[in-house]
Amino acid sequence: MAIIDLVKYDGSPDVFVWKYPEQELSTWTQLIVNESQEAILYKGGKALDLFGAGRHVLETANIPLLTALIGLPFGGKSPFTAEVWFINKTVSMDIKWGTPSPIQLQDPKYKVFLPVRSYGQFAIRIDDSRQFLTSLVGTLPYFDKEQVTNYFKGIYLTKVKDAISSYILKEGISVLEINASLEEISDYIYKKMIPEMSKYGISIVNFNINDISVPEDDSAVKKLKDALAKRAEMDILGYNYQQERSFDTLEGAAKNEGGLGGMMGAGIGLGMGVGIGGPMGQQVSDLTSEIKPSQKMKECPKCHEKFAQHVKYCPNCGEDMQQTDEKECPACHMMVPMKAKFCPECGKAFQKICSKCGTVVEAHVKFCPECGEKLNNNI
Repeated sequence: MAIIDLVKYDGSPDVFVWKYPEQELSTWTQLIVNESQEAILYKGGKALDLFGAGRHVLETANIPLLTALIGLPFGGKSPFTAEVWFINKTVSMDIKWGTPSPIQLQDPKYKVFLPVRSYGQFAIRIDDSRQFLTSLVGTLPYFDKEQVTNYFKGIYLTKVKDAISSYILKEGISVLEINASLEEISDYIYKKMIPEMSKYGISIVNFNINDISVPEDDSAVKKLKDALAKRAEMDILGYNYQQERSFDTLEGAAKNEGGLGGMMGAGIGLGMGVGIGGPMGQQVSDLTSEIKPSQKMKECPKCHEKFAQHVKYCPNCGEDMQQTDEKECPACHMMVPMKAKFCPECGKAFQKICSKCGTVVEAHVKFCPECGEKLNNNI
């Protein structure tokens, strides 16, 4: 094969390491190394002489390690075989990474297991060319961004999982709220990645998490978000889950009994009489008053149970509520004391005074029973 006179690499900046395809070199071969590159001669699987940016002639003075290995004569032009590797020393800023499948984590706030996805990017620079080639490259013809991403996948995925798990447990926040802490988690992973990458002659410049999310179509995620939406609705309307369940129970019972009045009189009232009183009874009373706040209530004089005005017998103790010292206003049907002269609800007058003789009579009487004077019906 022909001896190579010029060796250089002007390829893609996404390639970290590239091996020149030919190995037939000589002590008059010129090696051109661009800015931000280094070149290393390999022989027998060993990294030997290293060259920085510039134009180099591979004479014996410039390749002492190779000369000592293969015994090249000094002062003469001799052919030899060796591999030339070019190493890109620039900072690669946009190495993208992501979790190929969701990571199962237990949400510390809601105690459910949720699938978590994450993605982002990181930046690296090759610091030690010999260590990098020896640790990673081997017999590969080149090493690019995709291979870096795949090679270090196990490392960064482990770090991401540990970082997210540790952070949510330490802070006690939900996975659904963790995006507010991306900067802190990214910095945590960055510090953990530094010693791992240095083993391969690589310095990690930064590590960023762009997003941590949960799949919207996952059943556990759907249930949790539905529950959170329901809780938010309750907070806005001003009630809790226990009250909502009580509302549902009362509504169902009212439908089955043919209306709230019948249900209260025959159902809940009877139930309270046999042992569901106390706190439960008070809750039911409060709830029913919220459901029908405009309904007028009256109190049993014997057991002090409260119920609707139209009920004739106390549903708690059976007291006859028809025998009472109250009367009903003919205008608004409000129950008022028997001796009341006016209804406190609507102002209706219950009695009249004869303007001639001063006799007090009931409001419905049209003529005075004492003197026969016609009474004013508008009083």
